[in-house]
Amino acid sequence: MLYAASKCEKLGIWTGFLPALLLNCILNIVTMAWAPEAQAQVSNLTQKDGLISGAVLLEAGNQPMSQVVVSLRSEPAGISLSVLTDYDGKFEVRGLAPGMYEIAVEESGYEPTRIRAELKGVLAKLELRLRPAKHAQSLRSDYTVSVAQLKIPDKSRDEFKKGLERLNKNDFAGGLNHFKKAIEIYPGYSEAYYHLGVVEAKQGRATEAMEAFRKAIDLNGGNYAWAEVGVWFLLCQQGKPEEAEAIVRRGLQEDKNSPEGHVVLGMTLLRLNRLEEAEQNAHEALEQKPNSAEAYLVLSDVYALRGEFRAQLEALDIYLKLQPNGLDSGAVRHAREVATKNIEKMMVAEE
Repeated sequence: MLYAASKCEKLGIWTGFLPALLLNCILNIVTMAWAPEAQAQVSNLTQKDGLISGAVLLEAGNQPMSQVVVSLRSEPAGISLSVLTDYDGKFEVRGLAPGMYEIAVEESGYEPTRIRAELKGVLAKLELRLRPAKHAQSLRSDYTVSVAQLKIPDKSRDEFKKGLERLNKNDFAGGLNHFKKAIEIYPGYSEAYYHLGVVEAKQGRATEAMEAFRKAIDLNGGNYAWAEVGVWFLLCQQGKPEEAEAIVRRGLQEDKNSPEGHVVLGMTLLRLNRLEEAEQNAHEALEQKPNSAEAYLVLSDVYALRGEFRAQLEALDIYLKLQPNGLDSGAVRHAREVATKNIEKMMVAEE
């Protein structure tokens, strides 16, 4: 889940961490966005701690609706994502920024329904109730999803849903085929392009992934946070940190007080070997969010690159206190062992 920079690998130092928070989110964490209980972790480079959860029920009899696509949208936060309900009809999305959200379900054979609500911390136990569609019945006038969403044909939605289902089973080839079919039916389907980009990146086809992400951004009016992070990931992977930096700074212009934005900028600056600026951004993140575990990973890199292994060890220890069972904790513990050995070598050299 964590990556060591090649420069540091040559020194025998496990460092140069690029936390899974964003660099690896395209290949790992974002995968959770299509899982039944999603844990979305990126929004406009301004990740917060908000949570939205609820259930989709059939109005008659309160029957849970499993494997139904729930869409969450927030134009101010640049969020546009879809999750599948589990077999109890439940869904959950974490790591959301505060603000107004539209939570909608447009299931073939049922009237579309949606909830608009303001997220201030936790929105739990929301209910979206579906009723069978009546032939020739028009959409309710108060249903205000985007015009683009309303244009998506049912066949395209069905293919998109099948793609999510295949990804939920780690069948990336199957998901790829369904997303392509969804786009073939409706070329303006930005979410299908985004998920297509995820699969292409997962399978190592960077050029195709970049095209899909950029297309998703264009179709979403130039503001699609997850796709922008996908572009950022690919630029870092391709050794283009200057271009990646421009993307992060653009996000910070919209929210200067984003701790996660400063963490990501710090990671990018590490690749540019601008250690003082990277350290400054990590501390900025900690001022805004003292329990930002990822900021301590940035600091651990800065200290390791300077040969300050005791400070590196301290930063890694703080990370483990904050995230003892996190996705990255195993790799961080290994990094801690290497840092300890580096300290021992220094002590021997000083004798």
